[in-house]
Amino acid sequence: MMDFFELYLSEDCPYGDETTELLDIQGNGRLRIISREHGVAACMDDLADFYKKKGLEVVTCPDNGAEFYPNDVIFEAQGELPVLFKLWRVSQTFLSLVCAIASNTRIAVELAHKVNAGVEIATSRKTHPGFRKYELKAVKTGGGQHHRNSLSDSILVTQNHFNVAGDFGKLRAMKKVEIEPRTREEAFKYAPLADVLLLDHYSPEELETLVPELRSVNPHIEIGVGGIDLKMVSEYAKHVDFIVTSSLYYSKPLDLTTKIRKL
Repeated sequence: MMDFFELYLSEDCPYGDETTELLDIQGNGRLRIISREHGVAACMDDLADFYKKKGLEVVTCPDNGAEFYPNDVIFEAQGELPVLFKLWRVSQTFLSLVCAIASNTRIAVELAHKVNAGVEIATSRKTHPGFRKYELKAVKTGGGQHHRNSLSDSILVTQNHFNVAGDFGKLRAMKKVEIEPRTREEAFKYAPLADVLLLDHYSPEELETLVPELRSVNPHIEIGVGGIDLKMVSEYAKHVDFIVTSSLYYSKPLDLTTKIRKL
């Protein structure tokens, strides 16, 4: 499997670190990544493993899911200074992204569970190219789930499939069949055939009456909603089994800083 950290490093330092080499920085040092705000640790073990592969000693590395606060050291390593300088920016940027995803996922899950303990916050497959592995892991760390990891692991008949394939009868598949109807009429037409219905562009008030009607047609059906603002998660959580969102992948990066000192 591809080593993504090597890819990230090759982008940031394709040939050499011109500044460190010019200054002839040698010897051993310590790198500390410090948070300026509250957050949730994610993918710490992945970063630590990469540091160890580079011959560095990891001194501080909180467990995934642990909370941290302003001025906390969230990652600390020591070893050869030229190596620390190469990994500095990649490491800080990586943690600022995945920890932000985990933090906002936890907030969304907690808001949803206040009104419906059984509802799931699930993310789509609209991840950033080359970062899916860690974005999905960060969501799980924050208490969320994955709606779809890829085209290969689930069946979802979307509105675009309807536009091309037209109407269809019973579908035979080894996996759950999820359908995204274009209209209210299609929702009722395909509710008996589907394991899951994904409803978009309905208000919470509309779902309050629509969902019980759909369950009367198919008592075993799971119902999700997508395309909503997470500020409204509490309103939608009352009526559905899961909420699908891509917005968590676009969480504002946490404000982190890095200090490097010579030992």
